[in-house]
Amino acid sequence: MANVIISPSKYVQGAGELSNVAEYAVKLGKKPFILISEGGRKRVGGTIEDSFKDTGCELVFEIFNGECSRKEIDRLVAIVKEKGCDLVLGVGGGKIFDTAKAVAYYTENPVIICPTIAATDAPCSALTVVYTDDGVFEEYLWLPANPNLVLVDTDIIAKAPARLLVSGMGDALATYFEAKACQISNATSCAGGKVTVAAMTLAKACYDTLIEEGVKAKLAVEQNVCTPAVEKIIEANTLLSGIGFESGGLAGAHAIHNGLTCIKECHHLYHGEKVAFGTLTQLVLENADEDLLDEVISFCMEVGLPTTFADLGIENPDKDALMEAATLAAAPTDTLGNEPVEITPEKVYAAMVGADALGRYYKGLE
Repeated sequence: MANVIISPSKYVQGAGELSNVAEYAVKLGKKPFILISEGGRKRVGGTIEDSFKDTGCELVFEIFNGECSRKEIDRLVAIVKEKGCDLVLGVGGGKIFDTAKAVAYYTENPVIICPTIAATDAPCSALTVVYTDDGVFEEYLWLPANPNLVLVDTDIIAKAPARLLVSGMGDALATYFEAKACQISNATSCAGGKVTVAAMTLAKACYDTLIEEGVKAKLAVEQNVCTPAVEKIIEANTLLSGIGFESGGLAGAHAIHNGLTCIKECHHLYHGEKVAFGTLTQLVLENADEDLLDEVISFCMEVGLPTTFADLGIENPDKDALMEAATLAAAPTDTLGNEPVEITPEKVYAAMVGADALGRYYKGLE
């Protein structure tokens, strides 16, 4: 099988870039369908409208219902077809991006992704994660192409709550370790081939950037400012992790995240927060060395990512509930099979409990 790397056609990152969205959009379509949250419409809708003011384009705004589910995708596909839109813009966060990408695919339109937060690595990928209407992981929808454009306005992202940027760091934290697992096991990546040197280099750069810049970026964003560290973390969360996970591959961390979606106490968490605990669990499953575990756990604690069941909201861990999550994570349809170690629900359960024990040890709780 060939080595494969894929990426968005164009990636643009900088201060105030959302005001330039029409400059790129008019090359792709004349009647954009803009998927956005109600809050997002209030915050940045005017900027988008001003950008298109003299283009002759007819804008169709639609408020996202909140979940990337089959029902929501079908609803939006019907609207795009009814209105005759020829371009899809997803403006906001991860579930909006994934929904917009799916809608563009089913309506055979180009798609532009405009993050207002850097909370996941979803913007750059040719992947939609589909959930039930209740927020439980259902399936991966693998798309034939990456977005035509990812446009990142760092001024807007720096003004978002720091927890969202930290969640993006949690999602990005998994990138190198999952790619490494796929490389060792010779697994097929999400790009449909073997892992390239380029993908591994980007994945390692992603991890190194998190360790070097993560705390500085969190502190800056808490003050609503965009420093060079913030710029680097936005790129790590969005581009480096986006290409790194897709062309490097998914393994334990994201499968464990998917398993955790069945535990109701975790529903308040962001995607990257659950992925961070999934990363720690993956490292326990792989029996990572102590120095690496120390670096990863210390990083998570410094920026505020979960390292224990209590951090996830699971104050009284129930073995049956954890086994259900472990069984879901180890399903043949998920990506735990890309790990270079034997996988059973019992081993995943043990790794989750072991990760929690490590987290509590580092917090001085035992």
